[in-house]
Order: sequence, then C-alpha cells, then structure tokens
Amino acid sequence: MASQTTLPAPLVELVQQLARLPGLGPKSALKVAMILLEWPRARAESLGDGILRLREKLCLCRHCAGLSETPVCPVCADPSRSHDQLCLVAQWDSIMQIEETGLFTGRYLVLGGLLDPLEGVSAGQLRLDMLRARLAEGEAVECILALGATLAAEATASHIKNLLAREFPAIRLTRLAQGIPLGAEVKYVDRETLSQSLRYRQDL
Repeated sequence: MASQTTLPAPLVELVQQLARLPGLGPKSALKVAMILLEWPRARAESLGDGILRLREKLCLCRHCAGLSETPVCPVCADPSRSHDQLCLVAQWDSIMQIEETGLFTGRYLVLGGLLDPLEGVSAGQLRLDMLRARLAEGEAVECILALGATLAAEATASHIKNLLAREFPAIRLTRLAQGIPLGAEVKYVDRETLSQSLRYRQDL
C-alpha cells in the first residue's frame, strides 16, 4: 500500500476502517476506498444510509439470537416449527443455509461464535446461558450441533457435550454427519452435502 503519509487524512481513516473487515487487508481496503471515491455522491450516500439502516432496523431475536426485524424472528414465531429439536449454530448465516435444505423443522440458537483460545474467544463469550435457559424450558429432547468441522468447532462441541452431560443428561446430543469436509464452515457447504449431513446426523 502507498505510504499513509502520502494519502489525505480522510482516505487514511477510511482505509483503516475498511481493513478491519474480514478478508480485507490494507491493499484491498485502499482499492475499495478508491472505488468508493469514484462513485457518484448519491450512490455513496445510499451505501452509508444502508449501513445505518442495518443498525437501526435489525435486532437479535430474543429466542434464538438470530438477526431479525422484529423482537421474535419469523422462524421462532412460526407455530408449525417443532419445539423438541434445537439446532445450535455459530452464526446467523448458517441458519439460512440449513433453511434452504427444507429438511429441518425445529428451532435454532445462535451461539455467537466458536471457542478459540488462540483468538481469545472463551466459553464466557458464547451464549451458553441462553442455551441453558432454552433447555431448562423442558421442550427440547435433542440438541443438534451444526458447527462445521474446524478445530474451533470441535472444541465447542466438546464443551457443549460436557455441559449437557453435567446439567441436562436426558437430552440427546447429535452432530451433522461428517460429509462436511474437515476445515469447512457450515455457511460455505453446498446444499446437497448439508442435506445429507443433516439427514444422517450422528450422536455425540
């Protein structure tokens, strides 16, 4: 990237903010910033307004912690959804992938991440208290882990397995079948592989 001393201060500030986004390093952030500078003012303002509307109009569902425009998301508000299966995902976008299979008719809970000591993510940062509260309601008889096949996913699965064995031993714990390749995240798995993994999930 060009030396920041040769860039105008507003551009340096924007590049630094963009570089914090996943997948964008300093060079890519500068490239994006230069593209934004070439946009007509109205288009740039529309992008900025769209980002603000995201923050103003979206909230977390109080039941599953998924993104929603209402306090209770459409999935949790659907009376036809089963209460006896609770599918745990790391982030909200995994729900979209699973919903596209059309196979799962239960409920969800978004953990908000995966255990990863190297990245500073501890159990206290996940929504495990929310999980306890949902299980304590006594409706769920099975927890399905849809966390992927990364090392962080394995660490999270092990932690949840110990939690359930200790506090909710009657609840069946399953995971998606290992048709998902090692190192893959659920949100990047194709629909057919995800469908098979969900259909042939395994006890944990």
